[in-house]
Amino acid sequence: MADLEAVLADVSYLMAMEKSKCMPAARASKKIVLPDPSVRSVMHKYLEKENEVNFDKIFNQVLGYLLFRDFCDNVSDEPVPHLKFYEEIKAYEKTECHDERRKQARDIYDNFIMKEMLSHTHEYSKEAVAHVQKYLMKNEVPVNLFEPYIDEIFHHLRGEPFRNFLESDKYTRFCQWKNLELNIQLTMNDFSVHRIIGRGGFGEVYGCRKADTGKMYAMKCLDKKRIKMKQGETLALNERTMLSLVSTGVDCPFIVCMTYAFHTPDKLCFILDLMNGGDLHYHLSQHGVFNESDMKFYAAEVILGLDHMHKRFIVYRDLKPANILLDENGHVRISDLGLACDFSKKKPHASVGTHGYMAPEVLSKGTPYDSSADWFSFGCMLYKLLKGHSPFRQHKTKDKHEIDRMTLTMVSLCVRMPCYIFQITFDFGDCPPQNVELPESFSKELRDLLEGLLQRDIDKRLGCKGGGADEVKAHPFFAGIDWNQVYYQKYTPPLIPPRGEVNAADAFDIGSFDEEDTKGIKLTEQDQELYKYFPLTISERWQQEVAETVFETVNLEADRLEQKRKAKQKQKFDADEKDSDCILHGYLKKYSGSFATVWQTRYAKLYPNRLELHTESSSTKPDLVFMDQIEEVAPDYVQFKNEQCIQVKIRDGIRDGKLTLTMVDEIGLKEWFLSLRGAHKESQELLGSMAKKAGKIYGTERDASKANVLISSSAASNANSNANASAAAASGQRNANGSSN
Repeated sequence: MADLEAVLADVSYLMAMEKSKCMPAARASKKIVLPDPSVRSVMHKYLEKENEVNFDKIFNQVLGYLLFRDFCDNVSDEPVPHLKFYEEIKAYEKTECHDERRKQARDIYDNFIMKEMLSHTHEYSKEAVAHVQKYLMKNEVPVNLFEPYIDEIFHHLRGEPFRNFLESDKYTRFCQWKNLELNIQLTMNDFSVHRIIGRGGFGEVYGCRKADTGKMYAMKCLDKKRIKMKQGETLALNERTMLSLVSTGVDCPFIVCMTYAFHTPDKLCFILDLMNGGDLHYHLSQHGVFNESDMKFYAAEVILGLDHMHKRFIVYRDLKPANILLDENGHVRISDLGLACDFSKKKPHASVGTHGYMAPEVLSKGTPYDSSADWFSFGCMLYKLLKGHSPFRQHKTKDKHEIDRMTLTMVSLCVRMPCYIFQITFDFGDCPPQNVELPESFSKELRDLLEGLLQRDIDKRLGCKGGGADEVKAHPFFAGIDWNQVYYQKYTPPLIPPRGEVNAADAFDIGSFDEEDTKGIKLTEQDQELYKYFPLTISERWQQEVAETVFETVNLEADRLEQKRKAKQKQKFDADEKDSDCILHGYLKKYSGSFATVWQTRYAKLYPNRLELHTESSSTKPDLVFMDQIEEVAPDYVQFKNEQCIQVKIRDGIRDGKLTLTMVDEIGLKEWFLSLRGAHKESQELLGSMAKKAGKIYGTERDASKANVLISSSAASNANSNANASAAAASGQRNANGSSN
């Protein structure tokens, strides 16, 4: 029965893998629905406060770039050739073949420079033209040939094209997507979980498929009770921090990065890149040891992964073949950042890692260290790929103390060669000397590389002399490698994982944890409070996922729905408010009145002197709440009917009442809360100052009080006339003077 279950798990997993490669409509089992376009009002206000409404911030986001490009290509009244010029330059920079790059350079020069110069429409500086011509005349095509043009292109795009974009429906669509992103709250229901593919100290790793995009991921689930039992809360939260650091910003194709983190009452869940090609330890057992050429391929990609971490002041501390995973094409990534540590402010000194790979300074308890530890582990890992065991685990010993002793007392690198023996010896008192043998079958460059990496003295270790990864990349062993081609994964992997197979241990062999271990462990409110800020979405990775899967499909569906919507009376709510004094507008849910027992959806418009709540019916006048009727906007959210709500206390002259407002959108709710409180406060201050002025004019408090009433009545009357104008606009008869004063 167990064998049958394992086979079924494999089949389900492989079917999900195949389905993830299908068309978007077949790929996703759950639809993404964009919020109503009216969300633009709230999102623009929010993004402005976050300083996100500028060209660079939007252009450098995946979805922002796609929508800006769509605007330039299909919406803009004026042609925007600058963007096409930019895209051609970027394509040129990624071309590896010298002959192909020469052809592309000539095409760009002819189509975007010479043609415009001849027609006197070339808007760029003479210096940029001269820079390109200088190299082309010498028949040279460096990668940065067109670099002077980039800044000038951006200068043009930041001007009129971007200003027009902000006025367009494409910016509204950007606000819709951004709102969706900022309100992501994942649960297990957002994933279909398949085969178990690994197990660690705190939980398991599964293959899973995201329901709304169909993208396959690895889901690492840590058991909260097991974490509590082992007092691993700090480690679990540290892993989330380390993953967010390496996953944000410039993408690294050589680290298993995180896209989401969320938690359930029992689990902490990391959603990571899925590497379905097995790990190097698994392939060592299946394939045998690697030759120098194959090892060099893996070493080069791992170096770039370590470099990415070290530039972010992260020391990995657990480099070994079992943590190097292959994707379906055979390229590798460093996985499992559970022991990684930030050394930017304080160097770690804990003795953590895997025996046989830990550097001497890590084993020496109390000794601070930084990224130096990873270069020693890197040398140990390369040795294992070539010989099948760690350099300090000779004779297949499993005694951890013996392995650590050999690492700490290693005093020589003894190289047996046909003509001589090369030996470096250090004196460590009474410790007996230990030799790391580098076989004569190793090339001279390889022996020199390993000797440099396995130095006990940090100052003499390769990668630790001030140059970091650049020192290692410059070693003669890696001579001839084009590191740009390594980064773009252009070299052919030595091992392609078998297609249509699960390259991992049998699901039954991996097994699961025994729940009896944690039977007596209870999770308290204080335990759950530790994970309050655990949920996270990495913006650029979510946007890339959407762009690669359902972006076009969702946009087409949204366009279709909006066309239908515009054909109905609902169109009245899309009236352009940019020239009025409307502070905010959009849909809210209202719960108020003596007979109201359900939430009612209203289209709300907030002005300095009033709040309008419109129904769907064009014949019904909006509910009006004037600022002088509001006694208080509650200083914080209130919990009502299981919803976070804004509560407004109203004086209507007959009885006191409460207006309760809410919405699903957290960003929108916050903006409405702040705007309502702000408008009410300013209104009160204005009325108060006007009353004081009236008091000075009339000379008595009694007359001043009368004046205050008159002012309030006048404001209400003025607002009423404006509200009537707004109602007229709602029925398609917009009054040019309809905005409030």
